[in-house]
Amino acid sequence: MPTHELYAMDPGDSLWQVPASGAARFNWEYDDGRDRLLALYQKGKDKQWDGQKRIDWDLEVDPNDPLGTPDEAMTLYGTPYWARMTDRDKGELRKHYASWQFSQFLHGEQGAMVCAARIVESVPDLDAKFYSATQTMDEARHAEIYARFLHEKVGMVYPINDNLRSLLGDTLGDSRWDMPYLGMQVLIEGLALAAFGMIRDTTDKPLPKQILAYVMQDEARHVAFGRMALRDYYKQLTDAELREREEFVIEGCYLMRDRLRGVEVLENFGIPKAEAEEFSENSEFLRLFRQLLFSRIVPCVKDIGLWGKRLQQAYVDMGVLEMGNSNLDLLMAQDEEIAEKLDVERFAAEDEERVAEVTEAIEAGAEG
Repeated sequence: MPTHELYAMDPGDSLWQVPASGAARFNWEYDDGRDRLLALYQKGKDKQWDGQKRIDWDLEVDPNDPLGTPDEAMTLYGTPYWARMTDRDKGELRKHYASWQFSQFLHGEQGAMVCAARIVESVPDLDAKFYSATQTMDEARHAEIYARFLHEKVGMVYPINDNLRSLLGDTLGDSRWDMPYLGMQVLIEGLALAAFGMIRDTTDKPLPKQILAYVMQDEARHVAFGRMALRDYYKQLTDAELREREEFVIEGCYLMRDRLRGVEVLENFGIPKAEAEEFSENSEFLRLFRQLLFSRIVPCVKDIGLWGKRLQQAYVDMGVLEMGNSNLDLLMAQDEEIAEKLDVERFAAEDEERVAEVTEAIEAGAEG
């Protein structure tokens, strides 16, 4: 079925064109490269996987509760609207919210694919071009997986959120080669990682847990790549150039914070926009969610050398400054371990099933 027929609201023109800017850079030095980045490139090659085979698509998903979302996590919980809803209404609301969340993941992954391809084109260092080529494939796989989940298991898609579209447009429209790194690898990917992790760690549904765990295993490498490349480059910039990039980060963080409301969902249920925004702003769960989503961004921004007073004050105003002390390497290592552990558990269970089948067949043959 064409995706256009699955959209919960009119997405407008299905083709969005962002004017390209900046230079394509070739590098004729093929021998020199940073060992740590080339090692990451090797890991990127070794860790390629097929989303059609690694994920168990036979797992059933309840479209009216795709993620096992508790009542308390619903924005309308505790409001007069919630009190008037039937169980069927609540199931439909869960479906819309899951569709909205995974649709933004899907659109973000397509943005990441385009940004990674842009980095291949514009970054001056060949080792960074090598790694970005593997990331482009990773992001294509992620977009493929999220699209399949929405098409086959949820049956509904939401258009790209206006704030995500704005940040993507700013990122891709900037002629400076480092901006796709900063906008995508640090801001959009960092926020997505935190969102993936929160759902991965709370859902009791096996299919979305698999999808998120395996995607996050890839994303751990992507963030490491962005940190390496930008940390090296930003050491060479003037204070004025660093401040320009900090202003971009501040604006992007506010956009991302304001993106995480799902107001479009409530509007689809007949709730006026102003009232929907008020519910989203006052939701205790969403307030905590918005804060935790910066757990990957703030330490990364600090690590790459963007930590001026104005940026720090912005994080104070958002209530997330203390997250700059988070151990990003530990978080990424945990993402890798969770995916590997999930593989071990899944394949061990499959081996046990095969052994049981063989044993049963042998016993049946003996009895015959």
